[in-house]
Amino acid sequence: MDIELVCEGLEFPEGPVALADGSVILTEIKGERITRVRADGSKEVLAKVPGGPNGAAIGPDGAIWITNNGGSFVWLDNQGLTIPGPTPPTHTGGSIQRLDLGAGELTTVYDACDGKRLVGPNDLVFDRQGGFWFTDHGCSTPDGRKFGAVYYARTNGSQISRQRDHLISPNGIGLSPDERTVYVADTQLGRLWAFDVAEPGVLAPGPGFAPGRVVCNLPDYQLLDSLAVEAGGKVCVATIINGGITAFDPDGSVEHHAFPDILCTNICFGGADMQDAWVTASSTGKLYKARWPRPGLKLNFNA
Repeated sequence: MDIELVCEGLEFPEGPVALADGSVILTEIKGERITRVRADGSKEVLAKVPGGPNGAAIGPDGAIWITNNGGSFVWLDNQGLTIPGPTPPTHTGGSIQRLDLGAGELTTVYDACDGKRLVGPNDLVFDRQGGFWFTDHGCSTPDGRKFGAVYYARTNGSQISRQRDHLISPNGIGLSPDERTVYVADTQLGRLWAFDVAEPGVLAPGPGFAPGRVVCNLPDYQLLDSLAVEAGGKVCVATIINGGITAFDPDGSVEHHAFPDILCTNICFGGADMQDAWVTASSTGKLYKARWPRPGLKLNFNA
């Protein structure tokens, strides 16, 4: 696979969104900002977003919706690589935010569910109805981890529901092409979960004692981050330690595409044929572009 370096000098890039004009909007978690990277590699800061802007997606209103982890990492330098460390004691929780691109206005839409503070919102995806699924990654504490969860919410601020709780470290989230399945990558477990959708915004009960169906557990020590889904149904998950993108077939088989960073965090698809793939290489602060072997799934909303 031919890989092109599009941009460097980013401060832990994540949440890429390929726009119709060929540019990519992404978050810089350490830099606490939303940035547009043009096709020629030039950068434009769209907004400062205090805390930890993590995932991003275009909503039905044309705004950028952001999962903000609230600054849940201490940033470490390890041999020149930027590595997310433990959660600082100043962390109080994260939120779901909306950035109006025209007005440049950033608003917080949700920071709690049923009176329980969101811990570290991580990634999100919009369904055809205009609502969105999102993961809360949880966070570390001196005594272990706060659990993560999977939520569903409406953009008008009227509804948020916790659909799965007590997950170890849910990270990337995506929908199958028919939207009958929500896929969630668990970072620490190296596991891709599949949750059946009973109706829009509601997950069906898991099988037996399990919260969902296990698509695959990666062998050895590999960690999973954010994801995008292909038009044919494969789930492409950014992979840490074994740096690159792991494509999971719903039958559990996998293929790995290496990228030059041990901490690849996300992938998005775009271009006329949806076979242009952009990958955030976060520990080195770079954005790469490649021609993917298959087309990605077109998202429900774009700009």
